[in-house]
Amino acid sequence: MSEYSQMFIVICILFVVVMLTRKFHAWKIKRAYFSIVKDIKAKKAFDSKTAVDLSYAQSPMFRVGLRDLRPIALEHLVQDNIVGFTDDGKYYLKDKNV
Repeated sequence: MSEYSQMFIVICILFVVVMLTRKFHAWKIKRAYFSIVKDIKAKKAFDSKTAVDLSYAQSPMFRVGLRDLRPIALEHLVQDNIVGFTDDGKYYLKDKNV
């Protein structure tokens, strides 16, 4: 096998690995979306009057163990107007159909 074909195979393998890690990361964030919405529904926070504090809203300063993607997912949910944010730092579900 020539050196060029070996390099081509290695580049293809690296490409597949990168794509699989991106898919895995997207899957983890999607799971975080569902867990946040489920948590807010369980606390029955459907408007700004019933808004609740979420312990995972801020990223911890020192991370120990696996990465928690819930703060990132919560930011995306607020930007997409699925979750509302009050002035005093509480969260509520804007779209009840989610």
